Amino acid sequence: MLDIQIDQTADYTVCRPKGELDAFTVSQFRESLAELATSARLVIDLSEVPFIDSAGLGALIGGIRRTREQGGDVSVACNRSTLIRLLRTTGFDRIVTVADTVDEAAAALVKTDHGVTS
Repeated sequence: MLDIQIDQTADYTVCRPKGELDAFTVSQFRESLAELATSARLVIDLSEVPFIDSAGLGALIGGIRRTREQGGDVSVACNRSTLIRLLRTTGFDRIVTVADTVDEAAAALVKTDHGVTS
């Protein structure tokens, strides 16, 4: 089972899936990311995700693409060494910032935004 928590701060939105992101749960995750695609700044927190299969990774990439197409920016918070290894092996970390914590991921979004608004 997958539980998805959405938190809104003044500066960004956090999507926190809790549980495995696999073929059985990916549709729920994909729907949540689609609903968040209009977020200006989105942090996806994977700290409560013990496992991601190819379907979950595909949904994650699709959600990032959709948000960027809407003009938003995305970063990922992940402190699980097994997932970080997967994200690096697949090259995911070259298309989106992957930080250890939500605060670090959010700071990466704020940094990329400063050049636009200043």
